Amino acid sequence: MTLSELIQVFERLWPKSSAEEWDRPGLMVGNPSQAVSKVMLSVDVTSDVLEEAIEQGCNLLLVHHPLLLRGVFELSEISLKGNLVSKAIRSNLAIYSAHTNADVAEGGVSQSLARAIGLNHQVRFDQEGGHGIVGTIEPIRLVDFARNLSKSIPATAAGLKIAGDPEKLVSKIGLVAGAGDSFLSKAINTDIDVFITSDLRHHPAQDFIEQAKLIGGPALIDISHWAAEWVWLDQAANQLRSETSGVEFLVSDLRTDPWDFAVMQ
Repeated sequence: MTLSELIQVFERLWPKSSAEEWDRPGLMVGNPSQAVSKVMLSVDVTSDVLEEAIEQGCNLLLVHHPLLLRGVFELSEISLKGNLVSKAIRSNLAIYSAHTNADVAEGGVSQSLARAIGLNHQVRFDQEGGHGIVGTIEPIRLVDFARNLSKSIPATAAGLKIAGDPEKLVSKIGLVAGAGDSFLSKAINTDIDVFITSDLRHHPAQDFIEQAKLIGGPALIDISHWAAEWVWLDQAANQLRSETSGVEFLVSDLRTDPWDFAVMQ
């Protein structure tokens, strides 16, 4: 297939029109007329992921996080972005991103995480924007749910951080895959027992926890941003296999979570 033909498939699955206004999904590097026979999927563009894609003979790297999300004013090879872009161009490796448009898509990132956890009766957490999922499980202690959750996503150095009574029975789960502290105010006022997201900062998380104590609100679980979104890659690859022929889709197993190890206190 040509890259432009493959992009038409991407648009059907993850329309750019459904992306957030601030987002920059789409073609980052590459010529739409170039031929594509092998695609690697990854959450991030890193030097190691690029090397893996090149060594595997891929023509396209399909990622979740845009390589050029914010303004870039130089592409010299002594800069991070310039080095990655130059390496991709020299290797005839195109780069395409499906970001917030993949978050809200049917079979998208949050739905993939919900499926990995085993949530039933799924509905959208944010009805207006389409972000996140609310679903149910059989009642279980919070500590046991967290242990099960940890086995449903790739392991990372930081593991899971949980705020709440470990003995509390939970059955209604809300989640937003990826950085979701902007949804905390909605989560605290939603009829759920647990809210799961990533990249939680001290003060928003503390305010959430204190408010939850006052009103009997949900427990809070902070998981790795990368791990939360990596579970989507297999789903995306399977969707693409069913929509195309003559193209091979590989999922990178490289861990692009930034942390290498943790020291417990």
